[in-house]
Amino acid sequence: MTSELEKIDLLRARLGVSYKEAKDALDMAGGDVVEALIKLEEKNRQWNEKLHGKGNEFMGQFKTLIEKGQKTKVKVKKDDNTVVEFPATIGALGVLGAMASTPILIVGALGTIAGLANNYRLEFQDEKDKWEPDVEVPEDNYKENSPRH
Repeated sequence: MTSELEKIDLLRARLGVSYKEAKDALDMAGGDVVEALIKLEEKNRQWNEKLHGKGNEFMGQFKTLIEKGQKTKVKVKKDDNTVVEFPATIGALGVLGAMASTPILIVGALGTIAGLANNYRLEFQDEKDKWEPDVEVPEDNYKENSPRH
């Protein structure tokens, strides 16, 4: 007969679970290895589905954030003249790069100070969707050709 430790080792080898998880599943299954395997697989599948759902939710939020960043423009202006214009996502990547590297951070800080000293300013512009359909339906032509009931 197979000992309890051999059953636990079998569950661990098949599913890569801890001794505690294997022992708990075996106890819940009344010592039946196949039943314990089924319960552990169901538990892993539910956890994977939950993780996959959270991953999809995160990616959706990330995509929305990127799209909003692409619509938002950052303009560097001096007086009324635009010196440079770029999407906000590029600016965010620049800030992340500056935080990751001390020399880039120092250069960025010095550039900011020089810009402020020379009356440069940042302006943020949020471009709203201005999409309108291209199809036009003439009113009088529509009434003449519509079927009568």
